[in-house]
Amino acid sequence: MKISQIAATAALIAVPLAGCSDDSSDTAATTSAETTSAMSTTAATTTANSAQTPSQILSAHPWETTDAVDQDGDELPLTDANVQNYVGFAYFDADGTFEMYTLDDKPKMHGDWTVSADGKTRHIVAKNDDGTVMFERDSEITELTDSMFTYRTYPDQNDKSKYVDIIHTPTDHPEPQR
Repeated sequence: MKISQIAATAALIAVPLAGCSDDSSDTAATTSAETTSAMSTTAATTTANSAQTPSQILSAHPWETTDAVDQDGDELPLTDANVQNYVGFAYFDADGTFEMYTLDDKPKMHGDWTVSADGKTRHIVAKNDDGTVMFERDSEITELTDSMFTYRTYPDQNDKSKYVDIIHTPTDHPEPQR
């Protein structure tokens, strides 16, 4: 009799706990290590779905710059001199090309992009309209999930103790026409 009471009690406890899980995404369950890592915005790149590559996550939807945080965790306004050049909408296409626009839909840059297989670095090749390379840039990715894309910038390339994390979240903003 006691074993059946214990089993019944365990079943009653399990039902409410199962209802607490967030089943709002179509992604596969993450491991506890991935979940722990995803909670840290300064951890190495994390993925919400281990079946997706970092490139697939980045190209899954458009991104909008929504926040910036310095090395101390202090929020910086998007108009801050160390932030404003990185603000806008970004459209990373699965074919390896990208378009970026300001928040008022003015073209910023376009070109080619890649993400390292480990998801720790994004490389962009910005091009002018005739396809000539204007510059290339590698950015350290600190978080890459289906709900957040964050990369680190250094206002002074010679001082890695001072940095700004540029935070993007998915958006449904339609891509402007060039």
